Amino acid sequence: MAINKARLRHLHYWFAPIMFFPLLLTSITGSLFQVAVSTGKAEQFIWLLDFHRGKFGRINLEVIYPLLNAFGVLMLIFTGIIMWLQTRRKIRKRH
Repeated sequence: MAINKARLRHLHYWFAPIMFFPLLLTSITGSLFQVAVSTGKAEQFIWLLDFHRGKFGRINLEVIYPLLNAFGVLMLIFTGIIMWLQTRRKIRKRH
């Protein structure tokens, strides 16, 4: 099954900036909370878990936030690997 290269790049190009902020936020808040746990100060930083789980004040995405993060990561991995494989095939054909 051949995948249209332009469409694949467009999909990857569109998803990457959308997924950047949620993944960065999840990574940072998870890491910072782990540091707080390691230093025995988890109680003072419990608010980080709200952001980590997708609860942003009145906007509560806790039910779908992990699914959106997982879907976004999987989509970027899938499109990235396919683009990488297509590039490798081009290079092999030249040699």
